[in-house]
Amino acid sequence: MIEAKRTPDERFIGLPDFDFPVRYVDDLPGYEGLRSAFVDAGPADADRVFLCQHGEPSWSFLYRRMIPVFLETGARVICPDFLGFGRSDKPVRQGDYSFDFHRNWLIALIERLDLTHVTLVVQDWGGLIGLTLPVAPGMAERIERLIVMNTGIGTGATPGPGFMMWKAYAMSTPDLPIGALIARGTPHLTAAEIAAYDAPYPDASYKAGAQIFPALVPIEPDMPGAATGRAAAEFWSQRWTGQSFMAIGAADPVLGTGPMQALRKQIRGCPEPMIVEDGGHFVQEWGEPIARAAIAAFGGH
Repeated sequence: MIEAKRTPDERFIGLPDFDFPVRYVDDLPGYEGLRSAFVDAGPADADRVFLCQHGEPSWSFLYRRMIPVFLETGARVICPDFLGFGRSDKPVRQGDYSFDFHRNWLIALIERLDLTHVTLVVQDWGGLIGLTLPVAPGMAERIERLIVMNTGIGTGATPGPGFMMWKAYAMSTPDLPIGALIARGTPHLTAAEIAAYDAPYPDASYKAGAQIFPALVPIEPDMPGAATGRAAAEFWSQRWTGQSFMAIGAADPVLGTGPMQALRKQIRGCPEPMIVEDGGHFVQEWGEPIARAAIAAFGGH
């Protein structure tokens, strides 16, 4: 049994611009007893689903500027909170977190909701995990389109000194100042928005996932997830036939224009990216024009 904490619901009252329907499941296979939260907006029988996956140390609140644009098309929008983040339960032991712990959870949620005609919307860890979905049994046929922002595929290569500094900081800082960290590269956030990023974490004991996530990035060839990442890179470069859209927050010091252009070359048929010159790592905070550009590139739906 995994020991976990549950953020009190009152911590999420009055979040700015984030009044979307939330659903919970607590019986996913292999995750029984852990409550998982996800935004589920739009028609349940819509012919397209936008599956929006957040990264570290954010949560689905990050997509509040993009969700309304996706909903305008008549689509369904699903934004899960990874276990350890947002409204989902938070295992307290760092040893309970792993690459496959999160990946298998996401696969189980997709299968539970039976999501098809999916547009993957990924950034940061949302991409590290989400971009490997097509190599899981039965997943590739569910995915039709891709919106990719400031992320990568963990194939066992070292991301560079900027990432290593971030990893060292996170591992040495149990009480990560999450709202302040996100605001550092997103200067237009209001005090209420910064507080919303802190809302899932009443104290440091809720932050095991946020602290350990950087250490789980597959940066060595034999790390868990690296072989899956290599298989995923082969899929995207050789077998992907869907539509793609890339947006790059150029002010991201770790996953900015250079790394993202390298990723674009790995995605078969990915067109030239949209460059958000002042966009930081959490580029969804510039998300409305990104979402509108992606929808236009996809033909308006």
